[in-house]
Amino acid sequence: MAAKIPVKEFAERRQRLMERMAPDSIAILPAAPERVRNRDVLHPFRQDSDFQYLTGFGEPDAVLVLIPGRDHGESVLFCKERNPEKELWDGFLVGPDGAIEHYGLDDAFPIADIDDILPGMIEGRSRVYYPLGKDHAFDTQVIDWVKMIRSKVRSGAQPPGEFVSLEHHLHDLRLFKSANEIKLMAQAGDISAEAHRRAMRRARAGLYEYHLEAELLHTFMEHGARSTAYPSIVGSGTNACILHYIENRAPLADGDLVLIDAGCELECYASDITRTFPVSGRFSDEQRALYEVVLAAQYAAIEAVRPGNHWNHAHEAALEVLCQGLIDLGLLDCSLAEALEQERFKPFFMHRTGHWLGLDVHDVGDYKVGDAWRVLEPGMALTVEPGLYVAPDNTDVEPRWRGIGIRIEDDVVVTREGCRVLTDAVPKTVAEIEALMAG
Repeated sequence: MAAKIPVKEFAERRQRLMERMAPDSIAILPAAPERVRNRDVLHPFRQDSDFQYLTGFGEPDAVLVLIPGRDHGESVLFCKERNPEKELWDGFLVGPDGAIEHYGLDDAFPIADIDDILPGMIEGRSRVYYPLGKDHAFDTQVIDWVKMIRSKVRSGAQPPGEFVSLEHHLHDLRLFKSANEIKLMAQAGDISAEAHRRAMRRARAGLYEYHLEAELLHTFMEHGARSTAYPSIVGSGTNACILHYIENRAPLADGDLVLIDAGCELECYASDITRTFPVSGRFSDEQRALYEVVLAAQYAAIEAVRPGNHWNHAHEAALEVLCQGLIDLGLLDCSLAEALEQERFKPFFMHRTGHWLGLDVHDVGDYKVGDAWRVLEPGMALTVEPGLYVAPDNTDVEPRWRGIGIRIEDDVVVTREGCRVLTDAVPKTVAEIEALMAG
C-alpha cells in the first residue's frame, strides 16, 4: 500500500508558504479543471500539482485561499457540495464539512458561493498571490472579482494594489522533499523497477514494442499506481535514437537494442527510469562498447550529486566521460578539450543529464539563482540520464555504429553525505542485464 502524506504535513506546507507572503496579502490557487477527452468522455482527473502539494485534495472545481492573520481561519477551501443523487453516478464528494474534517482546512464553503464570498476576502488586502496566466477562464474570474471591489471604492472598499506570481515562493518549497515525499518516490521507483525487469524478461524477437509497454502498465496497475508519470517510451532499433518516441508499434528484431524510458505515478509523485537492453539478450561488440561509455558517464554524474556541488556538476562529469569515450572509439576525431569547447558531442548527445523530479516528472524549481547554477542541498530530487545516440543517417561514422541509441536513467535524492539512488533495483551493467534476460 502506498505511503500517505499526513494531513499535518499539508498544513505545515501552507503555513510555510504564508510565512513567505507579504503582510496583508492573500493567495488564490484553483484546482485543475476536468478535461474532455472526446464528446462526453472525460480524461481521468489528475489534480494540479501545486494544489495537490498544499492540500492533498483530489477533486476538481475547487479553490484554495490562504489569508495570513484571518481571525476565522487562514486556510480556506471552496469546493463542491455533497449531492447524493450526483454521487450515485460520479462517486463520493468530500464537501465543505469533509474538507475541514479530513483535510485540516480551517474553513470551507460551497464553490457555488465563491462569487459572493471571495471578493470580500480579497478586499482590503494589498497584494494578491496568484498563478498568473495559467488558466484564462480563472484569470477572467479573478479580474471580475477585483472589478467588483473597485466599483465600490467610493463606499470605502480597498482593492488590491498588486498581483504577484505565486509560483516563485511555492516552487522553491516544492524543490525540497520531505521524508514522506521521499518514501513515496522510493515506492514509485520500486514499482517502476519491477516493471522494467518484467519488460526485460519478456523481450524477444517477434514481439512488438507495445507488448513490452503492456508489461509496464500491468505492473504499475498491479501495485496500485493507476497511471504513468508520462507516456512510456519503448523504442527498439533506430527508434531508440528518437528522444521522445511514443508510437511503440514496431516489431522487435534480433540484433537490436530496446530503450525503455518509463515510470509510474504514485499518489501524484513521479518516477522516471530508462534502461537499454538487447532483444536477443546479448549485446553486440559495438552495442557493448557504447553502452559501457554511457554507464561510466552515469556513474560519474551520480558521484557528482552531493551537497555543495552545483546543478551542472553532474552534467559536466557525464560530458567528459562521454566525449572521451567517443574519442577512444573513433567516433570523434579531436582532443577532449576540443570536443567539450566546440560541442562536438552534440550529434551524439543533445540533451541535459537530468532534471528535477517530484510531483511533476519535470518538476518545478530554478536551475539557476541569478546567473549561477543552483547549489545542491539535501532533499532535492533529480534524475541522472546520460545517453548516446548514433543517428541511422550519420555518415560521419562507420556503418556498424549507426542506429544505436542508449540511455541510462535513475532517480536520485541528495542526502547530507552525498546522494541516494532510488531506482537501483533495475539491472544496468552488461553482465546484470544479460544474466536477467538469460534467466
